[in-house]
Amino acid sequence: MQLRKKIYMVAGYNTISMGSGRKEFNPRKARPGLEEYMIEAGQAALKQIGGAKNVDECVVGNFMAARYNNQGNLAAFFPMIDEGLKYKPATKTEGACASGSLALATGIKTILAETADVVLVIGVEVQNTMKAVYGADVLAGAGWAKERKDGHAHFFPGKFSDRAGKYYEKFGYDYTRQAMATWYKNAIENARLCPTAQEFHNTTADLMSVGMTKPNGRTFVDNLNVFDCSKVSDGASAIVIVSEEGLKKCGLTPKDAVEVIGIGQAINDLTKNPDDYTKLDATAEAVKKALAMAKITKDDLATIELHDCFSMAGILAIEAIGLAPHGKGAQFVIDGHTARNGKMPINTTGGLVGWGHPTGATGVHQAVTIWEQLTGKAGDAQINIPANKPYGLTINMGGDDKTLVSIVYKKN
Repeated sequence: MQLRKKIYMVAGYNTISMGSGRKEFNPRKARPGLEEYMIEAGQAALKQIGGAKNVDECVVGNFMAARYNNQGNLAAFFPMIDEGLKYKPATKTEGACASGSLALATGIKTILAETADVVLVIGVEVQNTMKAVYGADVLAGAGWAKERKDGHAHFFPGKFSDRAGKYYEKFGYDYTRQAMATWYKNAIENARLCPTAQEFHNTTADLMSVGMTKPNGRTFVDNLNVFDCSKVSDGASAIVIVSEEGLKKCGLTPKDAVEVIGIGQAINDLTKNPDDYTKLDATAEAVKKALAMAKITKDDLATIELHDCFSMAGILAIEAIGLAPHGKGAQFVIDGHTARNGKMPINTTGGLVGWGHPTGATGVHQAVTIWEQLTGKAGDAQINIPANKPYGLTINMGGDDKTLVSIVYKKN
């Protein structure tokens, strides 16, 4: 199945990913909330497309504002961004950490349904409203609630600690830890090139030594250290999805945009543990669908933004994409292939570990990063996009490989 009409993304914007590591962050001082982040991202996108008058519909992706911020009904926040959005159709999507990419998928399908030509999409999350140990209970909502009482205090780090432990057993501890430390090093080095990244201010000299810190189950989880984990983050990202008619309506050309040429979605049973802890089966299925729709292969890609909520998730995703055989994803990382100058540059602004992980915003942030790279707007983080590889891929995962959205983008 292929898309029956051209669909583009334009006008990307990211706020700062705010949290520990940013010089501006102080947990004892007031910080921006949902409203401020949505206003900043939304107004920045609207400015690039000629204003709210050109928007037909709006979508917001968010995971847990009802618990983090005691706020629901986020779709009704759009007129707060601009009065010109008053009375426009608006929808909120939720799929745990894949909420942002579900918002993108909704916008894409709205354009395909021909009920809109211009859709404003925002992803947003504000998580620093509570201490991390309490936030872990909120984030556990991405898993099966009946499993919560038997799970680790840090529920999702515990889930991916289990995956890492099985990978250690099957393929070797030292080998895997070296890859995980290399993943951390790449993430921080890339984040240092992106002013909005949470780790932009990181000045650690020996990143490999930090990444190799031995996991300690008595203080955290058995098989991950804290540097293997994405941080608690606040932020928003916005991008606009348009048809060919919408592109003209906004006064833009294809050179300002990336074309969406493939999308794959997949879900897994939330109530069941993985059949194989060393594989991301739903991720593999979503990527397979997206590449098939785009009529390309993994070898045609210039860059990938993937969901490294934990360094182990990044390694497993490499294997799910097919960049390396099962058990060889770690070697692929160790060999430098995922670095910004490697065979397949991955997460060029730091990914979830380096740029940050405001959960409902992450899928949109990934799209913005690919848009920036393919249109030459990535600033110091810009990589070379070969003429024979004009494609980018995003993979956004909700829960433990449970809700997946993968999108293929083409440079114009």
